[in-house]
Amino acid sequence: MTDTNTFDVVVLGSGAAALAAAATAAGHGAARVGLFEKADVVGGTSAMSGGMIWIPLNHHMEAAGEPDDRDAVLTYLESLSHGMILPELAEAYVDTGPEMLRWFEDNTPVVFDIVESFPDYHPEHPGGSTTGGRSLECPLFDFNELGEWRDRVSRSRQMPAHVLMNETSLGRGGTATISADLMAERAAANLRGCGQALVGRLLRACLDLGVEIHTGHRAVHLETSANAVTGVRFDSADGKVTVNASAVILATGGFEWNREMVRDFIRGPLERTVAIETNTGDGLKMAMRAGASIGNMQEAWWVPIMDVPDESGDMFSWLVNRERVRPHSIMVNRAGRRFANEAANYNAFGAAFHELDPTSFTYKNLPAFLIMDRQYMSKGGIYTYRGEGPTPDWLHSADTLGELAEKIGVDARGLVESVNRWNAQVADLDDPDFGRGRSINDTHWGDGSRTRSATLGTLEEGPYYAVQVRPGALGTKGGPRTDGHARVLDLDGDVIPGLYAAGNVMASAMGMTYGGAGGTLGPGMVFGYAAGRHAAAVLTD
Repeated sequence: MTDTNTFDVVVLGSGAAALAAAATAAGHGAARVGLFEKADVVGGTSAMSGGMIWIPLNHHMEAAGEPDDRDAVLTYLESLSHGMILPELAEAYVDTGPEMLRWFEDNTPVVFDIVESFPDYHPEHPGGSTTGGRSLECPLFDFNELGEWRDRVSRSRQMPAHVLMNETSLGRGGTATISADLMAERAAANLRGCGQALVGRLLRACLDLGVEIHTGHRAVHLETSANAVTGVRFDSADGKVTVNASAVILATGGFEWNREMVRDFIRGPLERTVAIETNTGDGLKMAMRAGASIGNMQEAWWVPIMDVPDESGDMFSWLVNRERVRPHSIMVNRAGRRFANEAANYNAFGAAFHELDPTSFTYKNLPAFLIMDRQYMSKGGIYTYRGEGPTPDWLHSADTLGELAEKIGVDARGLVESVNRWNAQVADLDDPDFGRGRSINDTHWGDGSRTRSATLGTLEEGPYYAVQVRPGALGTKGGPRTDGHARVLDLDGDVIPGLYAAGNVMASAMGMTYGGAGGTLGPGMVFGYAAGRHAAAVLTD
């Protein structure tokens, strides 16, 4: 810290939204920008993610000869809205995204490529993209360029650090396998992809632009004067610190690790999260104390999760994305019945866990289990298990479906009937019950063949396996309401001077939906950019 403790702009948090806001503010004329992170590392959940951003109308699509259409994008979002997406925020997102992208690519090391052929998550809806182009990722980034910060970025135990989405079967031409030699070369050179590349490049941009970064500072209170925000009070290793600022940008993430807030606000069961553990709602609480209006509090970026052990045997949360889409598997509830299209996008699938049985007053589809057979295991397995050797403790197995049902506590008759019905339908490569395999999104996430057989396959070869799947989230998506410039609004809809919000701390512009791959980080960067740009403009007026 310097002796003045005064900044033009203070940004709270260090994920993609925060880093984008800080770099933008500094790049648009803010003389002194400070970024303050609660943890001892930077990057938040963004660095632990796939690192894609969903930006419709981006110039890479135009350069590829497949330009996007504004009306189509807005129609697509409206078709998913259920009245929860505010049109003015949808328009601000769609219109600001391309500008944000160009500014970063023209002025910083943050550059992007299209993740080839990645469709939107609801591609058959009006305005949805079936051929891709809206989802982007950063090229590999040399972390040695970060100097002393290269080892101070958060890491995921699930997301590979040295690959690109375009190199997996989710990208056109990808093989889903990278040679061990190439991986070793990249690791030795500290070349990283996915969320590591995105955060690494954003962090390098902030350093180049003179942003002052401080870790170990937990923001606890917004200083105000005449209803305007004028600074932030922190708890740090050196005690309480007060920092003055002309503008404060909240980008502290969601509240998924705050069990009381989850209980009070979230619309259904949320048993697990893969977000960084420092996301406890600090920014939300500060905004509420400052008089902010809040919205979208019931929503999260839903995702199914299973518990698996790490190398030391400690259990952690693992995203169940491709595992439930691959053929030779179904998901059932305690009645042994299928209850949804297992291949639906992970955010939409969350709603299936929230169905309440009004008679028993229990959640109808909990507990839920992913059921697999020997074919499934021989074609890739699940997590680290490939069907060889003893079945690990986190996984159940049995020679027959009846024995498996007894082990996991589901109705045996229901399970057998469900599998028999599934097998009969799969013979015709169709799922009339839930439409699995009919959407391009379903087949895109399957075994790589991009046909209906990518997700449709029989369960008829024992032994059979089961793993419990729990309702989880990438993060929550409710918080202070904002306008298109990311300015926080009070209870009367008026701007709170000096206060902005972006990322998962704000009331998401996406409402209850998830437009496509990168649908969390895209809005985070867009509204982070909008906040930084506006805050800097106010200073230079």
